Amino acid sequence: MIKVKTTSIRLVLLASLALVLTGCSTGGLNLVPGEGSGHAEPGLFVQTEEIVIAMLLLAAVVSIVTQQLRIPYTVGLVLVGFGLAFLGQIPFLTVTPEVILALLVPPLVFEAAFHMNFNDLRRELKLILLLAIPGVILTTFLVGGLVSLVSGFSLPVAMVFGALIAATDPVAVVALFRSIGAPKRLQVLLEGESLLNDGTAIVVFNLMVGIALTGNFNLGTSVLQFLIVAGGGIVVGVLGGILISQLIGRIDNYLIETTLTTVLAYGSYLIAEYILGVSGVLAVVAAGLASGHIGPRGMSPTTRIVVFNFWEYAAFVANSFVFLIIGLEIDLNLLLQNAGAIAWGILAVLLARAVTVYGFASLASRVPARWKNVMFWGGLRGAISLALALSLDPAMPNRTEIQAMTFGVVFFTLVVEGLTMKPLIQHSKLVEVSAAEQAYDREHAQAVSLLAAYTRLRNLNREGLISDFSWRQLKVALEERIQAKTSEVQRILEAEPHLHQQEMMDAWREGLRVQRATITSMFRDNIISEEVYEELVSAVDFELIEAMPSWETGVPSTDEEVAFDFDE
Repeated sequence: MIKVKTTSIRLVLLASLALVLTGCSTGGLNLVPGEGSGHAEPGLFVQTEEIVIAMLLLAAVVSIVTQQLRIPYTVGLVLVGFGLAFLGQIPFLTVTPEVILALLVPPLVFEAAFHMNFNDLRRELKLILLLAIPGVILTTFLVGGLVSLVSGFSLPVAMVFGALIAATDPVAVVALFRSIGAPKRLQVLLEGESLLNDGTAIVVFNLMVGIALTGNFNLGTSVLQFLIVAGGGIVVGVLGGILISQLIGRIDNYLIETTLTTVLAYGSYLIAEYILGVSGVLAVVAAGLASGHIGPRGMSPTTRIVVFNFWEYAAFVANSFVFLIIGLEIDLNLLLQNAGAIAWGILAVLLARAVTVYGFASLASRVPARWKNVMFWGGLRGAISLALALSLDPAMPNRTEIQAMTFGVVFFTLVVEGLTMKPLIQHSKLVEVSAAEQAYDREHAQAVSLLAAYTRLRNLNREGLISDFSWRQLKVALEERIQAKTSEVQRILEAEPHLHQQEMMDAWREGLRVQRATITSMFRDNIISEEVYEELVSAVDFELIEAMPSWETGVPSTDEEVAFDFDE
């Protein structure tokens, strides 16, 4: 956890808020060319740049603060954005659906698909497909039917709301899973479902919008259109992923290879969505899966690290903008005016989620009941739902009410479900730490803290701040305790070889990172040539990724006295 003084956090937060407010006072962020001001005034790009930088700074500060508060940073971004909008400090913010779908969603989807282990996905594909295709369709009909019963919407219009709210966005949940070490299979199920149901929900949404506006419905035509749009997007993505992967395999330049993955992510969306008229989101998903499975084979170790880090950062930036925009777009007055419809919408979404999760999970491979509970509560809504709600045609009946219900459901799932997910996981005991691991953590922490105290007091003695008479007594007591704790840690490692192996791997990786940093420093100081630098860094990167040594699991016997050099 990052340690930052509270005063420093407050100063940086105030600075970032000041930058945001300064940017807003100069005209705000106009993401629709020509709207608001009537023409492109001089300085418009600078104003936009100010807002972008301010939002990035705000995202960084919120990330630091939420780490201190131990809450999902996505929830913090939504709350900060909502707070700024509530205070009226964002007077001019126009966000089109294209900004979210064409600019921010591709890096989010591509990063998740690129890092998804293809074999893990294949093992869980049956349940993921059940949740992502029939699950989305069932959610559309259940939510639409329930909303039409109470809200007074016509059934086709209610189905539009059911479709746009069907896509899940468990970013906060997956991040929490990674931080606490939740079961990998559960993470794959939630993330895999989200990857596929985004595209499915968009296709179903477009079908429902057409039915609501025209009043025409033909089952055969709708099914055929669904298959063409969804299948076409997948084909575009797979072909693009294979093509770019083959090209990457013939290049050995990490900058060009990273650029090609960027072209793949955005190009697959644009070609599918705007040129061929098929699903752009599914094209990005397929491209990410194909390139993530094939591409790394032709990449050098250095390229892999650069590409992985680049897309992790791109996803962080896109997530930051998405969740800040969600908070900024929420209109409190609109929510209050439609509070009853929103409450019913939330209830309908929760009921549909329960039916799909508990129903389909029982049809697939055995899923523990406590996993089902987490999957049910982890069905958060986010960027896709917001973008689809903003894209509604002005001619759509009950358009304002649908948007209000969407914002309300998204806000509820992100804040309420997002903040209560960690207690639910803890209550479900998804992460069980063995007695040996707890003992190791306890004894190791005590040994490290005692050694830190020993080092500090020794330095104070050398500086003359503690007398030799006092230090000799303190030294004996501390050395005895350190020796005892060190021996206990060694005894645990001897009894638990997997803990010893993990400690060795962590230490080895840290040593490799130090080697890499030292080589880079030598290159910058012109001590070694670029050719030698690339050769050495590539070798270190290869060891970081591929060649982890396999140590003997044996540990020196605890029958022997543990030698510890206190005077190092």
